[in-house]
Amino acid sequence: MARIDVNRFAEMEVFVRVVETQGFSAAARDLKMTPSAVSKLIGRLEGRLGTRLVRRSTRRLQVTPEGNAFYESSVRILADMAAAEREAAAGAAPRGRLRINCNVPFGQHRLVPLVPEFLARHPEVAVDLVLTDQVVDLIEERADLAIRAGPLANSSLIARKLGETRMAVVASPGYLEAHGRPRTPSDLERHNLLGFCFSRIYEGWPFSGRDGQTVTVPPTGRSLISDGETMRLMALAGAGIARHARWHVGPDIEAGRLVALLEDHNPGDTEAVHAVYVGQGKFLPARVRAFLDFLVEKIDLG
Repeated sequence: MARIDVNRFAEMEVFVRVVETQGFSAAARDLKMTPSAVSKLIGRLEGRLGTRLVRRSTRRLQVTPEGNAFYESSVRILADMAAAEREAAAGAAPRGRLRINCNVPFGQHRLVPLVPEFLARHPEVAVDLVLTDQVVDLIEERADLAIRAGPLANSSLIARKLGETRMAVVASPGYLEAHGRPRTPSDLERHNLLGFCFSRIYEGWPFSGRDGQTVTVPPTGRSLISDGETMRLMALAGAGIARHARWHVGPDIEAGRLVALLEDHNPGDTEAVHAVYVGQGKFLPARVRAFLDFLVEKIDLG
């Protein structure tokens, strides 16, 4: 592959100016160069091309046929460069397709209601939204960012915290009437604890034991579920006991549809929500940066 000489574009700019101003001195004034510098640059250009581009005289400058052809090509190339720079500069404003991966509960209850406002703020951005509680590879899925709840696995991704919320163990009044209410963490062994059908980073549900130490109870019930929103619906239907973020089931608790359990044994159990993405700083696309700032502004998990 031929070496690209970055000065070729500068040579084209100077040559075009010489032709359009019909002289070295006029071009030099426009370009804030000395006439001798312009003359030397045109001489180097002609030497590299192996042809005469202009004929000089004391009265006027005459462009050769080869010079006219080179001038027309140079004008097109410089125009293309200017257009490319304008497009790149326009990229500083949010535009393009924003691909988001999000867990189902957060997506349905918090993200989806905000998307119309984000699109209204940024009319040149389009959104692709995929909801799943399984952790996906952002690069393989070609996602710009993902919303993830709970502990983050070690990775090369950049994380931005959106908030943190207390966790609650809940069941429906109907389930408790049929199966009794657990009073201690050990009572959970006799209940159907709703779990996920995919691997999670944490081992189980944390509780404060009698000696003040944290004990972990794994959700080893008879029901495994694909996502947190389906688990909430299962709990509402009386299928078992579930563990949820307060922002997710708070309205159900307040309305009496779900009952918070073992609150005296809650060791300060919390769950953080992060936006994770690839890249940072000035290399982060404007559409991604705008969406991150929008989430930080709008999300409240209190």
